[in-house]
This record gives sequence, C-alpha cells and structure tokens, in this order.
Amino acid sequence: MSKLRAKHILVENQFEAEDLIKKIEEGKSFEELAADFSQCPSGKDGGDLGEFSKGMMVKPFEDATLELEVGQTSGPIKTQFGYHLIHRY
Repeated sequence: MSKLRAKHILVENQFEAEDLIKKIEEGKSFEELAADFSQCPSGKDGGDLGEFSKGMMVKPFEDATLELEVGQTSGPIKTQFGYHLIHRY
C-alpha cells in the first residue's frame, strides 16, 4: 500500500466538529480552521500530517482516511484524542 496524505482538525467534542463542518461547507478554508481551532500541534501547519503508512495512526483515524477519496473531508471521527475532521489529499 502506498503512503497516505492527510490534514486534520482535532477538537474536544462532536458539537465542535459538526460546527466546523458547517464552516467548511460554507467555504471556509480547512487550513485556516485547523490553525484557529485544532488542538493538535499540526494545526499551526494547517492540520497537515504529511505522509504516513498503514499502522502509524490509531485505527479509527486510519480507517476513515482509507475510506476517503483524495480531496474529500470526513465527518467527525472519534478517537481517544477527541474528534477529528480528516481531509485526504
């Protein structure tokens, strides 16, 4: 399997994640929202996680990323870290 590339926004709860989805649907930049709201250090880089291989991320995150087509953004994905919005690129 080739490497995956994704950006994400990590927030504490599903309500916050759903609010951010609405902002993305309204045309807000995923990268700007990541910089403003993500609790992950990657937020300062627009949520960019770069390349990763299978087994490097927690299973719910990896599974969700694999289901996305390049260019798609996920709905809220719950992990032990919180709720993620994932954008595959």
